[in-house]
Amino acid sequence: MSLSRQTTRLTFIGSGNMAAAIIGGLRALNYPAALIRVCGPDTDQLDELNSQYGVGISADNTMFLEDTDLLLLCVKPQIMQAVCTGLAPYLKTKRHLGILSIAAGVNTAQLSTWLDTSLPILRCMPNTPAMVQEGAAGLFAPTTASKTLRDTAETIFGAVGLVAWVEKEDDLHAVTALSGSGPAYCFLFLQALESAGVRMGLSTEVARNLAIQTLRGAGKLAANSTDSPDTLKRKVMSPGGTTEQAIRQFEADQFVTGVDRAVLKAWERSYTLAGEQCPGPVNLPNAHD
Repeated sequence: MSLSRQTTRLTFIGSGNMAAAIIGGLRALNYPAALIRVCGPDTDQLDELNSQYGVGISADNTMFLEDTDLLLLCVKPQIMQAVCTGLAPYLKTKRHLGILSIAAGVNTAQLSTWLDTSLPILRCMPNTPAMVQEGAAGLFAPTTASKTLRDTAETIFGAVGLVAWVEKEDDLHAVTALSGSGPAYCFLFLQALESAGVRMGLSTEVARNLAIQTLRGAGKLAANSTDSPDTLKRKVMSPGGTTEQAIRQFEADQFVTGVDRAVLKAWERSYTLAGEQCPGPVNLPNAHD
């Protein structure tokens, strides 16, 4: 898919890894470099983005606001208020298409207050595989957001992976716990597989490569199948075989329950960091059957 005919002017506030990943994905799909600008205090990062992708850069966050259609806030949550307060005076006369934030734990009500604006604000929870165009992003848009704004947001994050819209802003806490933090869970499992391979006599390199490809292949197989994860699991198992023995041990060690509890801990922590009350887990007694 080519995005070469896009006309939406984008300004990124923040030049870190996620901003760089999104910009790289957009440029790979021929989104015009002339429509992408990046602002931030790190001149080395800015110079690298300009050199690699040909995008406009500035150390002044307000430089490109006059001709921006979508403002993307890609700064860390702990400095978001200061950044927004600095932008607020320059947004009063602007009629942007909208504002989009990727900061975890900072809700749209807070952003509206800090920016002192009634412009529609969207939120996105991406994850780090966006850096290799294999990301998973949860998106939320308020009812005031136009279809054009929603489509633009979907285009941007679709350039670096899968996009899933959520109906309620609160759902982004679950997205954070599941896919936002999820790559770390996968890396932990990868580490465990590699370690087991080495304990059985394989070299670290061989064990790591086999483990990585196994996770990659299983994910692709699941993505291309209409079968449930449980059905896919059973297709690998043979009665009395090696896989069955391993699965039985996982079950004895309460692997699924452990994963469930860990993800819920991340979910609860997301609420805490946002200063919000966690509603408690949904009761799904048959979820793991």
